[in-house]
Amino acid sequence: MKVKIKRLDKELPLPRYETNGSVGFDFICRESVTIAPQTVGLIPANVIVETPPGYMLMVTLRSSTPRKRGLLIPHGVGVIDQDYCGEDDEIKIQVYNFTDSSVTIERGDKIAQGIFVRVARAEWGEVSEMGSRTRGGFGSTDA
Repeated sequence: MKVKIKRLDKELPLPRYETNGSVGFDFICRESVTIAPQTVGLIPANVIVETPPGYMLMVTLRSSTPRKRGLLIPHGVGVIDQDYCGEDDEIKIQVYNFTDSSVTIERGDKIAQGIFVRVARAEWGEVSEMGSRTRGGFGSTDA
């Protein structure tokens, strides 16, 4: 799949898949950022990506980021829509510093990964009842 991408800082490398089996490619921090304790910050990822039709670009942290850096994505994952690709649409990684100390991400650090995921748009078929199948409600498999 060919994907249009623009680097903002050409001295930093393009995102890349680290191994032949990698499903995600690493985003590189464009400039050093310090996130204060117990706050949300944005880390510039140095790229604007034109996500192909029929796909979304999912942004997740690298698996080592929470353990090594004390950061989480506050909403679990980031979703980059197909139309988020204008000149001002640099991908930024939103993170929450759950530690009691400031965390600095340095220019050039790998902080998150991107994964292209196929998507479809739903056509709603509204009904007045859902039928007789039921699982028992929210959390029912733990009952």
